[in-house]
Amino acid sequence: MANTVKTNPRGIPHAPFVSDVVEHIGGPDVEIESTLKQFQEAIAKYRYMELNLSQRRKALDEKIPDIKKTLTMVQFLQDRREGRLKGPDDVDDLADDLDEDSTSTKPLTTAFELNDTLYAEAELDDTEVVYLWLGANVMLSYSLSEATELLSTKLFAAEQNRENAIQDLEFLREQITVMEVNTARVYNWDVKRRRERRQRGQVDQPQGS
Repeated sequence: MANTVKTNPRGIPHAPFVSDVVEHIGGPDVEIESTLKQFQEAIAKYRYMELNLSQRRKALDEKIPDIKKTLTMVQFLQDRREGRLKGPDDVDDLADDLDEDSTSTKPLTTAFELNDTLYAEAELDDTEVVYLWLGANVMLSYSLSEATELLSTKLFAAEQNRENAIQDLEFLREQITVMEVNTARVYNWDVKRRRERRQRGQVDQPQGS
């Protein structure tokens, strides 16, 4: 029967703690080189996953504020438009904002971000459509309601992925610590075994020869 490897929810395997060194390496006279090599390979894999997850978390930390900012703007445009499309009961509330031409509306003046430190002033009329960058130089048009739904879904997914990355990074650090403890336990056990052999007058051939 194959051994079932215990994993976390994202499939990262648990590092088994070596409580009995002799049993783990296969006997009191078995050399430890292959075991230590396996431990180092496992640590290297965990560190590789840790590096990838750290980069992923950093990307999400940068992406989430952008999604939030875009979603806030879309919701503002939608709320502003819906406010102007309300029923006749709200006409009196809007009367103070209108000039002699009751059909005119005031455009929205805002600062448009060109890059991190450069902005341009722009006037926005009421609109039912916004354009969203989807990545890879792709931009698509969406209605305000569609854009709100899309951005809300993307924000939820990004925040969930960031939370998963944080949990997985903590899990990986724990597994690396376990493997480092395992390495120290096996190494120290081997040192003790060699000392006992010398005390009994048994001279071992040097490792790696």
